[in-house]
Amino acid sequence: MPSICLYLHTHQPRRLKRFSVFDIGAHGNYFDDDNNRAILERVARKSYLPTNRMLLDLMRRSRGRFKVSLSITGILLEQLEAEFPEALQSFKDLVDTGCCELVSETYYHSLASIYSRDEFARQVERQNAMFKRLFDYVPSFFRNTELVYNNSIASVVKEMGFTGMLAEGWDEIMGWRSPNFLYKAKGSDLRLLVRNYKLSDDIGFRFSNRDWKEWPLTAEKYIQWVNLLNIDSNAQTLNLFMDYETFGEHQWEETGIFKFFEDFCWRALEHPQNKFTTPSRLAKDVEPAGELDFYRLVSWADTERDLSAWTGNKMQAAALEKIYSLENDIVETGDEKLLDEWRKLQTSDHFYYMCTKWFSDGDVHKYFNPYESPYESFIAFMNIYNDLKIKTDKISQSKTKVNQ
Repeated sequence: MPSICLYLHTHQPRRLKRFSVFDIGAHGNYFDDDNNRAILERVARKSYLPTNRMLLDLMRRSRGRFKVSLSITGILLEQLEAEFPEALQSFKDLVDTGCCELVSETYYHSLASIYSRDEFARQVERQNAMFKRLFDYVPSFFRNTELVYNNSIASVVKEMGFTGMLAEGWDEIMGWRSPNFLYKAKGSDLRLLVRNYKLSDDIGFRFSNRDWKEWPLTAEKYIQWVNLLNIDSNAQTLNLFMDYETFGEHQWEETGIFKFFEDFCWRALEHPQNKFTTPSRLAKDVEPAGELDFYRLVSWADTERDLSAWTGNKMQAAALEKIYSLENDIVETGDEKLLDEWRKLQTSDHFYYMCTKWFSDGDVHKYFNPYESPYESFIAFMNIYNDLKIKTDKISQSKTKVNQ
């Protein structure tokens, strides 16, 4: 049986108010604090707290043989620290065991890696500083927002000092290669772990789908699938990457997701040679099986595995172009509150809500979406952008007058 590398991504955005054209110029609060607080409490109680209790119990009862890796966006950590310290403490308890690896990412869960290399670096630095302050932890592995990755991003991440990165094991890129091995980035010694999307999505998306031919998924059945990886290809690792909210939110407790996962973990650990591992540990334990050429941008979203979930229509393209066009002016103001507002507007969720895809991906795009339509999302965002631009221009003009 291959080593199991379990990675969970944890994030909640600061959702925007329904900012109207009549609010432009008033410089009010851009964020729907009441709704954000209500969603955070719901997810914390349904997902974060019970899942962390389950993971901590697995670590303790297995005497450290069970391990997990997490990324937690800075923007979520901010909210937990202010609104739900109990949930934040439960994450600290996991890290304190030594069985939990923290994986870095962009603080604001943004697409800055595509639109601004400087801003990308600033957000990663801010994320690492948050990890150091809250967890006394320095991450060595990186995951970009929504697993967005290509050769160019790998080079930037390597320059930042990371030893490895996570990516999507998409068929177009993998070709004949298996996702169940450690690889290197093209032209670099940056270690690369790619998601086994089929076995990950069996849990993350298909677990409670009664129309799925494999429903109900049992721990016994899933272990058989995992064991087949070793028989078929002598796999080094099974990379199970999924949203943290898989447990208790996307898959409700009533579906049996917690019991299934606990049963799966204990069945995996029945044999002494089997183990759970973390990205940095795996990178030390095995040699790369080869080099992967990500010649185009790949994400873990939707059936296309590209950036169309955030950039696929004219509304999204316009909103992204506008918000990043403010970078120089806002950075030059040196106004920390303004910078923070601008960065919170970069959060990829805002552009995801503007997506006009339907069919199988459409239901995914509606989840946690506070808007009735993509157009309503776009209008609110652009009204906020116009207000932010007016505010930025006023501060810039004031600084210019002072300096004259």
